[in-house]
Amino acid sequence: MTTVGLKNAIIKILKEKNGGDVKGVNLSGQSSVADFFVVVTGKNPSHVKALAEAVEEKLEKKKIFAERKDGLSDARWAVLDYGNVIVHIFNADTRDFFCLEKLWKKGKKAESAPQEEQA
Repeated sequence: MTTVGLKNAIIKILKEKNGGDVKGVNLSGQSSVADFFVVVTGKNPSHVKALAEAVEEKLEKKKIFAERKDGLSDARWAVLDYGNVIVHIFNADTRDFFCLEKLWKKGKKAESAPQEEQA
């Protein structure tokens, strides 16, 4: 799966699980960390965990595994690292506090691509 396809698949999964304010941020050429961040808000700790689990489960079925993951125990900010795509799942207060979208405001908004690219 391409990096853009992976980003699109993650966005689709998060939207299907009612993730709040799902955004993709294109970091290509701006960061050596990743090409995309996907940022989403969970309603409560259980929702944050459920969003992370949904992404992991659906991608594992496609033989795509997170290289690293963190934050699932307290579920305020969970991170799933898929190499070129890093998923940040926040509760509302933590997302407002860190506001990754503003930190990376030079990054172009990278919402879902056309339907045929989504998984």
